[in-house]
Amino acid sequence: MNSTYSKRERFKNWRARRPFSGATLCILSGLIILWVPAKLYEVAAAPGSILFVGFFLGGLTLLMGVLSYIMPRLSTLLGVLAIFSSVLSIMGALGGFLIGTILGIIGGSLLIAWKPELATNDSIKQPNQDHFAEKEVASGKEVLPE
Repeated sequence: MNSTYSKRERFKNWRARRPFSGATLCILSGLIILWVPAKLYEVAAAPGSILFVGFFLGGLTLLMGVLSYIMPRLSTLLGVLAIFSSVLSIMGALGGFLIGTILGIIGGSLLIAWKPELATNDSIKQPNQDHFAEKEVASGKEVLPE
């Protein structure tokens, strides 16, 4: 039971340091956008078909979601690219019947809005307590925190 708790805590810590919801929506959007050209490939696989654009833009949306898990510091750039590719996928893949486009816009917006937490409350309070302890040791007197 203890190992399950530690795995859950590790996943929570990993998820907190990444734009998890935006990346997940971008991956889901990319899969939905890729589904339409995959189903139409057998029917419309003719020279000059625009299905290649659907595969390219769906794959690009999917890739932006995966890369935002790997490189969370680039989430703003990846979010902009995910929005552009999901909106442009209307041309080649019908935007995953517009469901993929809507999910891509929402996911890209969440990627743009995500900001990493620089410090937690515990780490902010800790240096202040250390500062008072240093004053107390240096002066030889008891110093009360303000």
